[in-house]
Amino acid sequence: MKAVKELELQTTELKEAIEKLAIIEGKYDKSKLTVAKKTREIKALNEKIKALEKELDLDKTLAKINKILWGKTNQSITGQWRSIQAMYEQVELIGQAHFEIQRAKAALGNMPEQANKMINFLNHQTKEELAALQIMNRTYAILTAKKVLTLRNFVQTIKARCREMQRDVKTFEIKLATLQTKGLPSLLASARRLLTHEHYATRLNNYVTNQLTASSSSPT
Repeated sequence: MKAVKELELQTTELKEAIEKLAIIEGKYDKSKLTVAKKTREIKALNEKIKALEKELDLDKTLAKINKILWGKTNQSITGQWRSIQAMYEQVELIGQAHFEIQRAKAALGNMPEQANKMINFLNHQTKEELAALQIMNRTYAILTAKKVLTLRNFVQTIKARCREMQRDVKTFEIKLATLQTKGLPSLLASARRLLTHEHYATRLNNYVTNQLTASSSSPT
């Protein structure tokens, strides 16, 4: 009787052990499935990362961006080339105007002051007094004197216009200097004269090509 009870107890313990083992095996199998799934996910993720790294090659991306930016810059310069030419022509005109102004001032000397005095004198004399001075036509004499004043006024107008042009040129030079500090090649030839648009386009394209080549060949 005692032996039967012991056998039943052992049977019960064995059954419990088998059930526990089954639970453990189930969990283990489930864990294996989870691990396998995670392994596949990690592998797929690694492959995706490699693909993205290949697509997102920073140097190539920067090279493309630089190429686009320089292309836009080239288009902008092409669109503004007539204005650029006009600005450099203004510089030449200002130089010529200054030369002519100095020559006119030297020719005028103190004639404007004398002309004013003469006009004032002519306006305060009678016909008889003017005739005694052999001035038969008061109006003609005054107009002749006023030509000196007209020339003086013209010179002053040109000087004022030159100052305005110089302000425009200075503004242009400041903007151009800012662009050149960022890499824009010089617009001038060795003789300090403006290049033709075709020659400048070639210079800019060569510069961009060299920059992109240097960028792509630089160590990462």
